[in-house]
Amino acid sequence: MFRKMSMAVAATLMLAGAAYADPIEGNWKTESGSTAAIASCGSGFCITLTDGKHAGKRIGTFNADGANAYSGKITDPASDKTYTGKASVAGSNLKMKGCVLGGLICKSQNWSKL
Repeated sequence: MFRKMSMAVAATLMLAGAAYADPIEGNWKTESGSTAAIASCGSGFCITLTDGKHAGKRIGTFNADGANAYSGKITDPASDKTYTGKASVAGSNLKMKGCVLGGLICKSQNWSKL
């Protein structure tokens, strides 16, 4: 009886944890076709490529700014250049933006949730 009760409590806690996951967490398909995993790390979120030419490479760290908005650093895996980044989640779409020169020159990508 105790074992069944313990398993029920554990399952409930796991489901509750999934329900409170931040919208940015999960696997995302990048514009180049790679899969990027975004997971909680430290006080923010880390972005790691999970497949393709740069699999295993961490390409960003972001902190929540509130209401599905994030800011941090994003790295181009091909050139290893790091940029000031912003991200926003709307449903199953993630808009990533990297800028240089204080936001004067920016590039954006749209990723989709897997």
